[in-house]
Amino acid sequence: MHKNKTIVVFLAKFFATYFVLFGIYSFYLSKTQQKGDVFRCAPVTRTVASHVNNISNMLGYDTVIEQSPNELSILLTINDSYTSRIIEGCNSISVIILFLAFIVAFSGDLKETVLYGLFGALLIYIVNILRIIALTILYYRFPKYQDILHDLFFPAIIYGLTFMLWVTWVKFFSHLNKKAKNG
Repeated sequence: MHKNKTIVVFLAKFFATYFVLFGIYSFYLSKTQQKGDVFRCAPVTRTVASHVNNISNMLGYDTVIEQSPNELSILLTINDSYTSRIIEGCNSISVIILFLAFIVAFSGDLKETVLYGLFGALLIYIVNILRIIALTILYYRFPKYQDILHDLFFPAIIYGLTFMLWVTWVKFFSHLNKKAKNG
């Protein structure tokens, strides 16, 4: 019976956290995005695009970003050539919400949970920026491989990182592991 209780508690904490965070994020998007005659992405998506643009320029690529006039996306060009677009799903917030829901569901001490949540969220955000930069540069250099890069290779990076963070959390910080060690 104890195993079932552990699973039920995990699922309840996971879904409660996920839906609360997703609800907050959805509310944020509804208040900050603009669509219709004029399109404007949420500030977090514009910030991601700005970070991608700044770092790409520092790496020697002549990049420019601009809000798409036709959809909720930021268009990215390299050397005056449209290369990619950054949409709300590219800003890493959905992945961060999933990550946080998991670590709360397998919670550890409050301080460890908060610190690991912040560390993991920041790491996911940074790796996502680097992922978008690499993807954009590869799109520019190898346009015929866009589908495989976007649909297979680059999701593996962000979800692979998230999975590794989850495994690390369960192995070293969660109460579940501490209970198993204490018998």
